[in-house]
Amino acid sequence: MSCSAETIEEDQIIQIKPRIAQQLKKAKYGVADHSTVALCHWTKKSFKHEGDCYKNKFYGISTHGCMEFSPAGMHCENRCVYCWRPMEFYNSMKMNPENVAEPEEIISKLMEERKKLIMGHYGDSRSDKQRLDESLKPSHYSISLSGEPTMYPKLPELIKYLKTLKETKSIFLVTNGQEPDMIQKLQQEDALPTQLYLSTNAADYESFLRINRPKYDDSWQRWNRTLEMLKDLDTRTVLRITLIRDYNTQKDMIPVFAKMLKQASPHFVEIKSYMHIGRSTNRLEYENMLEMEEVRKFSEEVVKQCDIFSFMDESYVSRIVILQNNKRNIDRWITTLVNTN
Repeated sequence: MSCSAETIEEDQIIQIKPRIAQQLKKAKYGVADHSTVALCHWTKKSFKHEGDCYKNKFYGISTHGCMEFSPAGMHCENRCVYCWRPMEFYNSMKMNPENVAEPEEIISKLMEERKKLIMGHYGDSRSDKQRLDESLKPSHYSISLSGEPTMYPKLPELIKYLKTLKETKSIFLVTNGQEPDMIQKLQQEDALPTQLYLSTNAADYESFLRINRPKYDDSWQRWNRTLEMLKDLDTRTVLRITLIRDYNTQKDMIPVFAKMLKQASPHFVEIKSYMHIGRSTNRLEYENMLEMEEVRKFSEEVVKQCDIFSFMDESYVSRIVILQNNKRNIDRWITTLVNTN
């Protein structure tokens, strides 16, 4: 049975195909209907006090308390060249509201799937049992993982539900910018996350097509609509620039990126190297990664040409630099769920 919305009954919940679900589970994903969950590399390391995600260093987010999931596990409008998720399984461009699971059901099922992934770590003598216990009730939600979460039509209700959970301290949402109407809906329904990320990897239309391999004919226009919204959204905003050698690192692209950042005026800009991991290794080479010094140099040039931003911090192991907006200065540390202008 296809998970395409056109081939399922009106009242039937979209399902990830059994064959695909089996492969995802083999790769240590949890699967429930059309949603997915996983324990990232850093979450597993944090159980053993072997390091934390850069989100901990930059914003104070608990790594072991982070639940990374997607309500649209196999749905996406792009086929990005650098994506390390199993995008070859993406086979639908639409999620009809009548065919999706309810937010509470998604979280309930994914919590159970995530618990199964965590339980195996209790048998590892190097794991901190208190951290494992705490991780069973997440304090942070990262709505990203596989697929494009803004395709899930009940995303406002999902984020509102997460905010009602007692342990929740923060919610991050990562988007490719292809669903600007959903971003507008989140704003209108007071359902914005604590921090909204817009994936930013192209300074012009040609490189946008080459890197993102979008399915929508008006993909560039869609992305720019989302970009234009950032300065007016009632929450923290981030542009995340993924640098890929020979794709978007040419010197003549820096002024265009700088202009883009100035116009969008997000609170933060994360500039990081593409990482040669997962499924991306089928499309890119190891040499497409940048060294940390190159990421620093690129960031320094951006700051020179876009003076509203300044260096805030970096993570060497993740090859990432973060810039902060001097004109929209906010506390980098996230302590509550309150959104801010």
